[in-house]
Amino acid sequence: MVINCICLAYINVSNELQGNNNINFKSKVMAKNKPVGDNARKGAVKQRSQVLNTKTNLYVKRDTETGKFMDVKTSGGKFKGVRKEK
Repeated sequence: MVINCICLAYINVSNELQGNNNINFKSKVMAKNKPVGDNARKGAVKQRSQVLNTKTNLYVKRDTETGKFMDVKTSGGKFKGVRKEK
């Protein structure tokens, strides 16, 4: 809050020195979170788990309801947001 006031005061002073008194503060908008329903994940992926295949040393994603394997992470590393099986 203090930083914003200092910046706005600096803008006012610099614009007055340049002779530009018409400042439109309505064009400044605050940053917002994405809207609901835009497929942005918050937290862990539901109904999924991952396990390390020791033969290939790659992670495999599974559906926890059916137990079927869904995908293999070929680029190495773990899937983001998917919990690991014990």
